[in-house]
Amino acid sequence: MRVALFVTCLVDQFFPSIGEATVHILRRLGVDVDFPEEQTCCGQPAFNTGYWDEAREVAGRMLTVFEPYDYVVAPSGSCVAMVKHFYADLFQRDGQKSAQAASLAAKTYELSQFLIHVLKKEDVGARFSGRVTYHDSCHSLRSLRTVEEPRRLLRAVRGLELVEMEASDRCCGFGGTFSVKLPDISVAMLRDKVESIRRTGARYVVSSDASCLMQIAGMLHRQNLPVQTIHLAELLAKRS
Repeated sequence: MRVALFVTCLVDQFFPSIGEATVHILRRLGVDVDFPEEQTCCGQPAFNTGYWDEAREVAGRMLTVFEPYDYVVAPSGSCVAMVKHFYADLFQRDGQKSAQAASLAAKTYELSQFLIHVLKKEDVGARFSGRVTYHDSCHSLRSLRTVEEPRRLLRAVRGLELVEMEASDRCCGFGGTFSVKLPDISVAMLRDKVESIRRTGARYVVSSDASCLMQIAGMLHRQNLPVQTIHLAELLAKRS
């Protein structure tokens, strides 16, 4: 099967190690992964702020770039949710692109979904010593309904202790432009999230979205708490 990595903007620009870890995991499991260099943004920032014409332009590029592949895998529930659920809205008046969007949506997967449902793998050969807690990002949880997949993968990691936080399903307050437009509400939500993390006694907080981890890491640093953020892909890539 032909598999492409959809790297996402945040991973490409700020957290390339997440993209590298994703490729490493898939290759470890025998998957030949391509990285189409022509890919750009999925269009979510423009879409969420009402600039649908601009979103449609970059989303149209996605349709072309990833058309040759059997599967598209991304280390981001947020961007996958955009492709799977909102491209239909963007292209509803264009018959050809609407069909392309439906095809892309059907073959696009968040990493944990792909590992569990396509590759049928829970144990990816990872080893990691430490107590971790998992944060459900809003798009992964509410749009993709991805709840057990990352947890099944984490439970199979040798040496790892998974401890659930209270209200793991509550938003961290990032929400893209939400944190910029409504910073006071965003920070209040973030404080609640970090307090839930602190009470677990975990040394690491894991999530499937770099945006949430960036938000959470900022507050952990400001409060000088001994907790590190790590993306699910980075953790699953570890062997020691």
